[in-house]
Amino acid sequence: MDTLRMTNYIIAVVFFVCYAYQFLYIPVPWLLAKRKAAKTVALEATPHNYAVLICARNESAVIADLIGSLRSQTYDQSLLHIFVLADNCTDDTSAIARSAGATVYERFNNVQVGKGYALQTLLGHLEQDYPAGFDGYIVFDADNILDPGYIAAMNRTFSQGYDIVTSYRNSKNYGDNWISAGYALWFLRESRYLNHARSLLGTSCAVSGTGFLFSRAVLEETGPWPFHLLTEDIQFSVHEILQGRKVAFAPDAVLYDEQPTTFRQSWRQRLRWSKGYLQVFQRYGTRLLGGVLRGNFSCFDMSMAIMPAFVLSTVSIASNLALAIWGVWTGGSILIALQSLGQMLLSMYLTLFVIGAITTVTERRHIHTGRARRVLYAFTFPLFMFTYLPISLAALFSKGEWKPIEHRVSAASLRSSGRSELLPF
Repeated sequence: MDTLRMTNYIIAVVFFVCYAYQFLYIPVPWLLAKRKAAKTVALEATPHNYAVLICARNESAVIADLIGSLRSQTYDQSLLHIFVLADNCTDDTSAIARSAGATVYERFNNVQVGKGYALQTLLGHLEQDYPAGFDGYIVFDADNILDPGYIAAMNRTFSQGYDIVTSYRNSKNYGDNWISAGYALWFLRESRYLNHARSLLGTSCAVSGTGFLFSRAVLEETGPWPFHLLTEDIQFSVHEILQGRKVAFAPDAVLYDEQPTTFRQSWRQRLRWSKGYLQVFQRYGTRLLGGVLRGNFSCFDMSMAIMPAFVLSTVSIASNLALAIWGVWTGGSILIALQSLGQMLLSMYLTLFVIGAITTVTERRHIHTGRARRVLYAFTFPLFMFTYLPISLAALFSKGEWKPIEHRVSAASLRSSGRSELLPF
């Protein structure tokens, strides 16, 4: 059992070296945010001409809500151009989007599947039909709803000279169950205690699937979206960081999206994410390591993001189980082995609980559910994160594929459930 204890000690040290810095991020928004906000307010925001990019697959239930929230923005509507790519749709997404005022393109391709290919097609159309281009391109998922000041807030940050800007990701259905709450709490933590802290410290953020802006200069450098891995957003972030660009964060640009509520949907989606992280690491890991060795902190930070702690955790649990079985087989005590495994799981639970509790308390005004549910889901958050362990393990052997997530939380359902405060229109 000495080998077991030594293994756990080594894993604990590796965890500390890799991730302790993220706990140092926690006080940063509270220490530096006011100073940064004062500087931002003092700067005059330049009006920019934006193309809004929405890739939608059978999103008839929600697409009009997003377009409605775009048409309700405080930003100058003459500078906002909404484009929808109806991707292999079998419903009336196209018709609804056109009726709501968007310019719609359609795509039918069952071989090249995924958001990356859809974005490539849409940007290809814009390159041909709008040769003058736009100052910036803002990407949304069809299920999003935006605060009325979202575009104005993104524009303020964009006007500071950044080529890429991401935003504060909140959720429409936090309180549905422990699964949707687990997602939502993680995104709130990512927004406030990762991306906001990174931005305040002058390092790079990472875009998170939806709610991000990139400049014409980025498009001219990359061409029409050549990012096709399962996590094309992380691939894009890593590529741009390796090019020397920083992804900025607009803390006042708030969007809401819908989270899965069934474990089957959640497993499928997170399996794709985990496989995508591995794909990105496989393609860019060597270059990121080179950046780390040159002292580029953003490269180190992204390496930790795409090599999730869950992989280490899975290795840790597997090692504990294997060594425990071996120890018992060779005459050791099973109680010592179980105690060691239990201590490790308890420490993981408490660490995740602290992360979730801090986020719950500090971001409570952004959590649209009752107090009792907020408290309950702080305790279930570690359990949600634990489910990444088998998912990360499965990702090592899975091919991984993109499959759409069905969205049902519409403006009408929010109004009927008493959550109309999320609606800007």
